[in-house]
Order: sequence, then structure tokens, then C-alpha cells
Amino acid sequence: MKHVWAVIALCLLSFSASAALVSRAGGQAYYDSVLNITWVADANLAQTSNYDVDGLMTWSDAQGWIASLNTASYLGLNNWRLPSTNLPDPSCSIQYNPGPPDPAWGYGTGCTGSEMGHLYNVDGIKTTTPAPFANLLSSNYWSGTESLPAITGAFTFTFDTGSGGVQNPIDKSNTVRAWAVSPGDLLAVPVPAAVWLFGSALGVMGVMRRKLSG
Repeated sequence: MKHVWAVIALCLLSFSASAALVSRAGGQAYYDSVLNITWVADANLAQTSNYDVDGLMTWSDAQGWIASLNTASYLGLNNWRLPSTNLPDPSCSIQYNPGPPDPAWGYGTGCTGSEMGHLYNVDGIKTTTPAPFANLLSSNYWSGTESLPAITGAFTFTFDTGSGGVQNPIDKSNTVRAWAVSPGDLLAVPVPAAVWLFGSALGVMGVMRRKLSG
């Protein structure tokens, strides 16, 4: 009997060690049990929800999209944000240190300190292996972390395998994609799944914004 319980305990430990991404809200989100954050399952939700015609947004527009998700309480949450980037991040292939009082920061490939870098380099989420996520595209994705000088730049990350997963700061006026993440576990939110589905769809439709063509 003791041997049986030992095997069960070993299986549970193995599961918990490998279950970094756990389905939430019927597969509409995934909880990262290592970083304790919840990702929206659709990596191009801004476009597929008809909020933005092509999903490409400036940093300011991406923040506006995040605000619309929170206003709509998407999946029952109102604390969605853009992914964060650690400053400094010594895991990156290139390091930049401007000196005090400005913080050092890392960019290039191999970054595991940022949330998107962890997703790519640790969890293996790439454009060629996107599962369990949907609509992961090769375009850069905005980070919520600003670069220096913060008034003009913010960090981005690309999940394209051809580039090797590059983290890089760019000007906020550029148009790239955005992916929403929330701190903590969605499962802890006491909202029935049916309410998530109805309220989320209704809320996102209510804050729909399309770019003017031409």
C-alpha cells in the first residue's frame, strides 16, 4: 500500500512540475503556474474580436485595447495588462548599461526574465509551436515596460523562430501586436463560466474600435 501511495505522489509531483500552462475558462485563457500569470489564449484577440481591423497598434493604442478589456471585465477580470519585461535581464544575449540613475537592460535573444521571453525560451511557445495558444503571429508584440527614454520607447518581443525570439525596444509610434496577460490565476475569480462567455463577448463588442482605412 505504501508503494502505491509513493507512485501516486511521484505522479502528482511530475504533473505539477510539467504543468506550466493550465487551461482556464474553457480554453479561453491559460494559467502559467510558474510565473503565476494568466494569458489570453488568442494571441491576436485585438483583431479577431474586431476591436482593431488588423491587430497592429501603437503602444498607446495597445494600452487602450487593454483598458477596453478591463472595462468589459473580459473573462471576469479587470486587471489585464501588457506583458512585463525585467530591467535588468542578464539572461539576454546583449546587455546595455547606461549607468546610474538609469537601469541596465537586456535585449536580443535568450531572454528568460521577461514574461514573453519565458513563454518563448522556457515554455517553447513559438510561431512554429504555438499550442495551446491560437493566432500567434510573427509580428513583434508590445511589452508594457517602457525603455529609456520612456517617453518614446517600449520593449517588444517576437515569437518568430527565424529570429530566435528577439526582445528589443522600439519607438512607441510603431504598430505591432498586443497580447493580454493578467496577474494571478483566473480560476480564483468567483465568476461562473457562462457569465464569462456572455459578459466578455458583449463587453468587447461594446468597445469595438476599427481603424479608418486609407
